Amino acid sequence: MDVTHQTDDEQTALWNGLAGRAWVEAQELLDQMFKPFEDRLVEAVSAGSAGRVLDVGCGTGSTTRAVARLLGAKGRCIGIDISDPMLAAARARTEREGTPASFIHANAQSHSFEPASFDMIISRLGVMFFDDPVRAFANLRRAARDNAEFRFVAWRSAAENPFMTTAERAAAPLLPNLPARRPSAPGQFAFADRRRLYTILEESGWAEIDIRPIDVACTLPEKELVRYLSRLGPVGLILQEADERTRTQVIETVRGAFDPYVHGAAVRFTAACWMVGARAPSASAALKEVASA
Repeated sequence: MDVTHQTDDEQTALWNGLAGRAWVEAQELLDQMFKPFEDRLVEAVSAGSAGRVLDVGCGTGSTTRAVARLLGAKGRCIGIDISDPMLAAARARTEREGTPASFIHANAQSHSFEPASFDMIISRLGVMFFDDPVRAFANLRRAARDNAEFRFVAWRSAAENPFMTTAERAAAPLLPNLPARRPSAPGQFAFADRRRLYTILEESGWAEIDIRPIDVACTLPEKELVRYLSRLGPVGLILQEADERTRTQVIETVRGAFDPYVHGAAVRFTAACWMVGARAPSASAALKEVASA
């Protein structure tokens, strides 16, 4: 899902409106599609000794629940998101499964977390939407205990992710009001520039920053492709309110543009992302850094 060049208030409105509802309706499809990222984050938690984990931009809570299942009685995983409909779905699924996870409806950029309360902070494609990422990551730093790890996955550039922009490229001639992407604006590809991402983390107080490119094979069922392209992303948002003639024409055109990714009953694509790691410096390390500056 991409929401381009939105302010914080607009992001909140969108994820509590059309975008949030669309993600709830497609939650099983999206969880399946992005499971490789969830697995990597669960592995990262498993490799550490975290007792309390925060999942930022948790959406409908698949990664939150997976980490909670891993931790069991020895820890706790808490998800935070600005989308009320997505969190309602997350809570319902958690209750049905009896998973020991909990959720906060708030903006992680400004929420008053208990200081130094998390051993690890993670995110599956959920940290690119802040209108002030330095402020957001600094707020998360304050919520992290000394030496806590910050591990998240974020998209690389649009050019490296042609699958993710196929719909808008194909639909552009038919949808003159389709919003143009703006480099570094809040949205899917906000962290395309590795140097900018490194600087944001550094300025917000994180240390031991490690940003590595990963190329992950993702799949979705071909039978779900039309639902995916007609409900999600910039094109999907416009189609939700388009007239029937426009909707039919756009879907037919866009579906054809996805043919190179269709292999029998499956749609396959490569997701070009960053796997990002950082650590909250201890108080003594921070003092040494200030003294040597």
